[in-house]
Amino acid sequence: MATQVRDQLMASHEEFRRLAQEHTQYSQRLDSLIQKKFLTEEEKIEEVRLKKLKLRLKDQMQLLERHYVQQSQQPSVA
Repeated sequence: MATQVRDQLMASHEEFRRLAQEHTQYSQRLDSLIQKKFLTEEEKIEEVRLKKLKLRLKDQMQLLERHYVQQSQQPSVA
């Protein structure tokens, strides 16, 4: 069900799409940092920052998912 909700939000919700794109960009940058044998101090700081940003975006996306599910479960008023 969560995948269906995400797919529907990706198709219809601009803010959710933007958050997902940012999350993907941060993931890709983190992946490139993880591939390195050694990180500079700046890269270590960037790694921590990116992890926090990704987590914040994930929280925002989950909040939008919950709102979407709650709205879809409410009976429509005729």
